[in-house]
Amino acid sequence: MAEFVTLEVSDGIGTIRLARPPMNALNRQLQEELRAAAREATVNDEVAAVIVYGGEKVFAAGADIKEMADMTFAEMAPIAGELQSALGAIADIPKPTVAAITGYALGGGLEIALGADRRIAGDNAKLGVPEVLLGVIPGGGGTQRLARLVGPAKAKDMVFTGRFVGAEEALSIGLIDEMVAPDEVYNAARAWASKFVGGASRALAAAKASIDQGLDTDLNTGLKIEAAQFAALFATEDRTIGMASFVENGPGKAKFVGK
Repeated sequence: MAEFVTLEVSDGIGTIRLARPPMNALNRQLQEELRAAAREATVNDEVAAVIVYGGEKVFAAGADIKEMADMTFAEMAPIAGELQSALGAIADIPKPTVAAITGYALGGGLEIALGADRRIAGDNAKLGVPEVLLGVIPGGGGTQRLARLVGPAKAKDMVFTGRFVGAEEALSIGLIDEMVAPDEVYNAARAWASKFVGGASRALAAAKASIDQGLDTDLNTGLKIEAAQFAALFATEDRTIGMASFVENGPGKAKFVGK
C-alpha cells in the first residue's frame, strides 16, 4: 500500500496524487511510488487521461535534501539514473497527461511537471530549478526537458540563477500552458483531461509517441516515425470505427472502443 502517492480513477480520469506534507518533498520512497503509480495508470484501461496533482497548497517543493546531504559520489552515481527515471515517469505514460500546479513546483517538483503534456497553474504558483544554489544541477530531467520546452536561453537563465518564476512569466515563456485561480487548478485540469475520455486511445498514444520521439531526432527520421505510427493504426478497430462513422455521420460522432 503506497504511503505518499496514490492513483485515483474517476470517470475515466486518473489522478496521481502526491501527499507527503507539508511540502511533498520527494524522498526515494515517494519517487518509487510515483513510478509505480505511473505504471498503474499506463496499464489500467479505465484511465483515458492522467492528472498529476500535489494538493491545494503545493505541488512539490523539490527533493528531500536531508536524505541527500551526506551522500558521496560513490553512493549517488549508481542511483542518479533511477532518480531521473522516477521523476520522469509521467512522461512515459502513453496517454494525455496534465500537471495541476498549486503553490511551489521547485526542483524535482518542476521536473515531474515537465514530464506532463500540459501544465495548468494557479496564478500564485512559483516554479523553478534552484539546485545551483545547493551546488548541484537539476538531475531529474530538468536541464533537458526545460530547455526543450522554453528554449536554451530561458532554461539557462532559470538553471544558472536558480530564481523562482511566477505564473505570469511562466505562461509568457511557455513553461505553463494555462493560468487560473488557485482553487480552480484541479477543475481546469479535469476539464482538459475529460476531452479524451471515450477518445481513440490508440491514436492518442501514436500521436504522443510521434511527437515525443520525433523531437529527439532529425526531421527525416521524425517523418519516418510518424509514417510507421500512422500505418500501424490501420490495424486497429478504432480506425475502422472512426472512418466508417465519418463517412456515415460526419466528424466527431464515432464511439471508440480503445482497440
